[in-house]
This record gives sequence, structure tokens and C-alpha cells, in this order.
Amino acid sequence: MTSKQRAYLKSLAMTMDSILQIGKSVVTPELTKSVDEALEARELIKIHVLKNCVANPKEIAILLAERTHAEVVQVIGRKIVLYRHNSKKKDGIELPKAKQAKE
Repeated sequence: MTSKQRAYLKSLAMTMDSILQIGKSVVTPELTKSVDEALEARELIKIHVLKNCVANPKEIAILLAERTHAEVVQVIGRKIVLYRHNSKKKDGIELPKAKQAKE
């Protein structure tokens, strides 16, 4: 993912509300399934890590991204933004094109 694409996704995520919360139980199989389903439906999701969660939000983001084959767009404070392209979705998020390298 290019920096331009990441910046575009960040701008979309700014206006979004968190759709999932992570608490004391940290990353459970149920949470992973919920994140996977949310990414399937929306492509771009925002997750809030509650104060009672002892784990580092950056580590949680990396773990969830690995398990759901998503990309971490950003982690700011206790907010995580994940993105996964869904090729089956007709009205999905259209990322800016990456520039071709000159030969």
C-alpha cells in the first residue's frame, strides 16, 4: 500500500465511528471472526481498544491484520483502522492508483 493510498483511507476513517471494541479478553477467536466479517462487509473498519485492555493497541492491530489478511492503516491512541479489499463487492472503496516505476 502506498502512502497516498494510506492517506486516502485515513481520510475516510476520520468520519467513521468505531464498530468494534476490545476489552479485557483481548483477541479471542470470536473477536477475530467479528473483525473478519466486518472487513468482508465494509472493507474499512475502525476498532476502539478500551482502557481496561492491558495489551498494546499496535500489537493488537498487527495480530488482527495477520489473522484476517488485512492491512493496518493506522493506530492512533486506542483507535485501530484496518483495511482489506473485497473484490466481490461492486461498490467497494476505490484506492488511488500507484504510480508505475520508470525503467
